[in-house]
Amino acid sequence: MQIALATPDQYARISAATLAAYAEFEAADEAYRRKLGDSAARAAEAELWVALDGDRVLGSVTRCPVGSPWRQVAGEGEGEFRMLAVDPAAQGSGVGVALVRHVLDRCRAGGDHTVVLSTSTEMLTAHGMYARLGFTRMPERDWSPVPGVGLLVYGRALDA
Repeated sequence: MQIALATPDQYARISAATLAAYAEFEAADEAYRRKLGDSAARAAEAELWVALDGDRVLGSVTRCPVGSPWRQVAGEGEGEFRMLAVDPAAQGSGVGVALVRHVLDRCRAGGDHTVVLSTSTEMLTAHGMYARLGFTRMPERDWSPVPGVGLLVYGRALDA
């Protein structure tokens, strides 16, 4: 598996894999589905990282540096990532863990002391993975982007 910044020729495949990964969680919210599927915007306005097996897109993650409009919950000195997605055919194979570790390394190299993320209350498998990777709940920062959608915030301190 290789992890690299996404290129325009991969955007359609990244969008398809992302939408497939989120299908059971966000199917009713068309506005969010459009954001999930807009790989080009994420690549232009943040860092869109893709996990590949040859030409096959296994998954992706959006790292949201300071100044990115995709940033939602990070404060000063904090890195943030969003839209971690693993193609359903590749789930359980370590792709999600590899993508998160990659983001942690990027944030550490960028001088961040903490990494934060938001996740749906329904994404129980992801919650377990985040806990195994050292993230803890930050309930005081939980929030709701739209009525009826609750997001949990997790964070993890980075060692030097």
